[in-house]
Amino acid sequence: MSNWQILWQARDQFWSGFLSTMTIFGCAISAAFVIGCVLLYLLEGSRPRLAVPLRVFIDGMRMLPFLILAYLLYYGLPSFGIRLDAWWSGVGALAVYHGCYIAEIFRGSRLTFPPGQIEAAQAHGFTRSKMFLRLILPQIVMQTRPLLGNQLIYALKDTAFLVIITVQELTAAANSLSGTYFIPTEAFIVVIGFYWAVSIVMEVIVKQCGRFGSRRGFDNV
Repeated sequence: MSNWQILWQARDQFWSGFLSTMTIFGCAISAAFVIGCVLLYLLEGSRPRLAVPLRVFIDGMRMLPFLILAYLLYYGLPSFGIRLDAWWSGVGALAVYHGCYIAEIFRGSRLTFPPGQIEAAQAHGFTRSKMFLRLILPQIVMQTRPLLGNQLIYALKDTAFLVIITVQELTAAANSLSGTYFIPTEAFIVVIGFYWAVSIVMEVIVKQCGRFGSRRGFDNV
């Protein structure tokens, strides 16, 4: 029996790992987007006593290697009486880590906004939250879509690190088969194929969003 036949017979294990990876990725990146939006909202017009700690937190997360954050959540929190299983530790680490990157992407885009839009919205009686949700955030999301697309791919790739804290995802499936049948090359080629396929789909979605944004005039703001 060839190595590829062995992997085909183990396709259910790969499929299970892939579904686990996509579930983790979907939950984490959704939470990361919300975290990024909340951080930007808090930075928007906040006083220095709040802005400074937020900036320190964002920069601290961006300078921290992701794997160390995952270790801290899984192995460090029990020292303080807080226990998270591997799955939630992985999702939490991905969400916080990439949420800070998304917040920084949004903040950079926000700095380029012409002040006239904000002044006009305030003159029409927009509240801070209404202005943020209906005026600022939609433009930022559309204008930063290439950077957000890259961040999505980074987050997808970071899910592979979670095998270190015993999360049973796609890389863990390849590790298991590689250790059992001693076929590391073929097993990880399959994993690469999964990651490439998802990344290509995300790139296509980002491009379609770009076309939608162009039709709605976001590129001309």
